[in-house]
Amino acid sequence: MMSLSAWLGIAAFIAVICAWLTARGLRACRTAARADWGRGWLNTLDGLNRIFCQRFHRLRAAHLPLPKHGPALVVANHVSGLDPLLLIAASERPLHFIIAREQYERFGLHWLLRAVGCIPLDRAASPHRALAAARRALQHGEVVALFPHGRIHLDTEGPARLKPGILHLAKLSGAPVYPLHIDGVRGAGRTVSAVFRRSRARLTVFPHIYYQENAPESLLEILGQRLSWHPH
Repeated sequence: MMSLSAWLGIAAFIAVICAWLTARGLRACRTAARADWGRGWLNTLDGLNRIFCQRFHRLRAAHLPLPKHGPALVVANHVSGLDPLLLIAASERPLHFIIAREQYERFGLHWLLRAVGCIPLDRAASPHRALAAARRALQHGEVVALFPHGRIHLDTEGPARLKPGILHLAKLSGAPVYPLHIDGVRGAGRTVSAVFRRSRARLTVFPHIYYQENAPESLLEILGQRLSWHPH
């Protein structure tokens, strides 16, 4: 039988290895981070998310060409609960998502969603409060992201009308609108489980557009076409 000192030695060795792996992992996350969220631990999570999306979900090289400073709007189709992580992994600036209040207040996640500046939208009441908060964020030069379908919507379901809130924000802020199309998500149609089902995720980034350059209905039509775009 092994002596107690031998077992303690093995335990100490395992502890040292675990600590070394943890420290190495933290360094890798900090190195991978691209966006400055204003807090060190959030920047570490940013790096972890990029590694997770690139290695586990095999996200193809995607770069969201946002301006280095100033307001911007990011809009995308919404196919799963993985979508926000993919968009964050493609951006070198923090994204402040407009999300449903019931998701914002979900147990165990509220503290994190609040820390990253998510904007809760009360769908049962007036959306004006959320739009006002988003407008303030844009006025402060932040990047606001939203899914204008308002819910998970798969390409197989056919065209769906976009929520007009994007027009309101684009008009009042004058910010450029960056449309993206998400596909290749294995867990499409799901929320939590989509995060843990390995995918070959892909983001297609389209040129940015301005409200001032298009009639309102024309802008919605352009966004609708790009968000329902089918890659060849």
